[in-house]
Amino acid sequence: MVELKVRKFGNSLGVVLPKEVINRLRTQDGQTLFLVEAPDGGYRLTPYDPAFEQKMAKAEAIIARYRNTLRVLAQ
Repeated sequence: MVELKVRKFGNSLGVVLPKEVINRLRTQDGQTLFLVEAPDGGYRLTPYDPAFEQKMAKAEAIIARYRNTLRVLAQ
């Protein structure tokens, strides 16, 4: 568990992530992180966009369904 303190940055509030957390998230300055509400009511911080993941899952299902058609179109 990592303890974070909420601090004031101008007119906003924020937290500073320790280097270990930044390394585990594989992120760097300027990259976007997503705070996702978890089913248990908590939150999860992730570098992956869950909406994009859902769209890719739908795209993969369509690709699998129309595999032969897409193969012919690709020629």
